[in-house]
Amino acid sequence: MTKSIEEANRALVLEAFDTLFNKRDYTAAERFWSPHYVQHSAHIKPGREGLFGLIKSLPATLRYEHGLILANDQWVMVHGRFSGHGRPRSWIGVDILRIADGVLAEHWDVLQDEATRAESDSGLPMFGAEFAAG
Repeated sequence: MTKSIEEANRALVLEAFDTLFNKRDYTAAERFWSPHYVQHSAHIKPGREGLFGLIKSLPATLRYEHGLILANDQWVMVHGRFSGHGRPRSWIGVDILRIADGVLAEHWDVLQDEATRAESDSGLPMFGAEFAAG
């Protein structure tokens, strides 16, 4: 049985993020990001080189955990946590990606600092079932 385009694109994004953010394997990551990658994020320099440069500048403790992931045709949206990046709080993010020709071609994101239990008016964590330690 063949995978649907949505299943294939979800798997592509998760493998790409793990390869770059967790394994820090820049050579392998090149196969996931288009050489013509368009970066819409305000805090990342243009192109795949801008993204890779940002990750290279962050501590080796950087980790990415994915949560909910949705796909529709060429679009993938993933909710996740970036931790260990050297700032006081983990980031909770939603990354929106356009896939073209089997690679990540375009990206937008929304990031915010992760709230503590005391800061959460809802009493619920922003990511997963429990509040982050610390």
